[in-house]
Amino acid sequence: MALIERAFREKIVLVGVSVPPETMEETEASVDELALLIDTAGADEVARIFQRRQAPDPPTYVGKGKADELREVAESTDCDTVVFDNELTPAQQFNLEKLLGRTAIDRTAVILDIFAQNAHSQEGKAQVELAQLRYRLPRLRGRGRALSQQAGGMSAGGGARIGTRGPGETQLEVDRRRIVRRIHKLEGDLREIAGHRQTQRKAQRRGHLPRAAIVGYTNAGKSTLLNHLTDAGVLVEDRLFATLDATTRRLSLPGGEAVLLTDTVGFIRKLPHQLVEAFHSTLDVAVDADLLVHVVDASAPDPAGNIRAVREVLAEIGADGVPELLAFNKADLAPGSAKRLADVWEGSVAFSAVTGEGVDDLLRTVADRLRSMMTVVEMVIPFERGDVLAAAHRAGEVLRESADESGMHIRGRFDDATLSRFREFVVT
Repeated sequence: MALIERAFREKIVLVGVSVPPETMEETEASVDELALLIDTAGADEVARIFQRRQAPDPPTYVGKGKADELREVAESTDCDTVVFDNELTPAQQFNLEKLLGRTAIDRTAVILDIFAQNAHSQEGKAQVELAQLRYRLPRLRGRGRALSQQAGGMSAGGGARIGTRGPGETQLEVDRRRIVRRIHKLEGDLREIAGHRQTQRKAQRRGHLPRAAIVGYTNAGKSTLLNHLTDAGVLVEDRLFATLDATTRRLSLPGGEAVLLTDTVGFIRKLPHQLVEAFHSTLDVAVDADLLVHVVDASAPDPAGNIRAVREVLAEIGADGVPELLAFNKADLAPGSAKRLADVWEGSVAFSAVTGEGVDDLLRTVADRLRSMMTVVEMVIPFERGDVLAAAHRAGEVLRESADESGMHIRGRFDDATLSRFREFVVT
């Protein structure tokens, strides 16, 4: 059951520290997003504190004076947890909890917590648990039995605290060697799943259908688009990270060509490195794609910032070289913004995955982009080579076909990798 359905909602104080090159405006926007993450995790913000610093304070990130002020705010609001928008070191987290007398976590822990709530498949659960264990293991060092004093992650209100879902504190208190063994077991399981996934991709490649991956910021409308196009039945919620498992469907484009279209996990600013590593096999679908359909929420406060955040993650996983089509969604909610963005970003389109407005234009653009990556050739295939003729029909798009005494003449569109198989039959 989702945490937001519980009667108890944890009380949270948010902390944002502006450290160059980040501006205070950027820090405030990031804390606004953190507030959405907190709400998604099932908790309520009761206060927020900001600070400017030239560099983080090694012991507490914010310095002793600000830490004392933070303790006073935490006590006056009777909050359960203090959440930093900045990533804390294990030592900083330990020192802050000792000084504040309550749990102190960072943005990474909140995102991991939300992923733990939304993971449903075997692979998704393993990926999230692996990311959580990698994150928590260094935070056990030097803490002895201190974690047991947190009542197994339970708050005074009786609910699980943010940052404690997943494997559970009781598992994390045990011998570190067991945790390391668990990490190795999860890594092995995920390697095996990744192997199966790679085999599936090779089989799909043999079918020579072009592949497009839907990528974008979390809650941009990727799953809604896939459902609209293919009736995929993917869960759609107005929540961050509602979709963690990749879903692939076959889609017919306006010209009659087919494409394999895959929905992917949403990205976010400051996406934890542990998650990127753990979800690498899932994210590889973007690396292997022929085209990335980058869905952007045109109604978001900072669409350009969201585009940058997504591209940073794509670069981290090695997908920054894959051709990209920007598609500005939610034209029904923000028609002016969607049109303006599509005008500014050359080659992009505006659409609404809910109403279907502009979706035909999006599909035509996808088809044109994929066609532009193919080469049109003329081939003559001997009558006795029916196997080659059948393979050509499977491998590409046959535009014209005729016969004479020399064999079957076909004019078709093929990608370069496929074309090498038919080189001996190409005439122009």
